[in-house]
Amino acid sequence: MKAPEGKHIFGMVKVGEKGQIVIPKEARKVFNIKPGDSLMLIGDESSGLGILTSKELTKIFAGIWEHEQK
Repeated sequence: MKAPEGKHIFGMVKVGEKGQIVIPKEARKVFNIKPGDSLMLIGDESSGLGILTSKELTKIFAGIWEHEQK
C-alpha cells in the first residue's frame, strides 16, 4: 500500500542511553535537515511527539501574526 502524497513513514528509531535518536537519512533528505540545524520538539500527551523545522516554525508564526493584524 502506498502512502498518500506528502505522507511518509521512515521506520523505527531507537532511543540511546542519553535519550538521543538518529533521524533517518531519507527523512533528513525529504525535509532538507542538515547538520547544525535547529529543530523544535513539541508534544501532546494524547497524540505523541512532533518535530518542526525552523522553516515550518516561521510559517506558523507568520500565520499567527497575520491573523492578529486583522
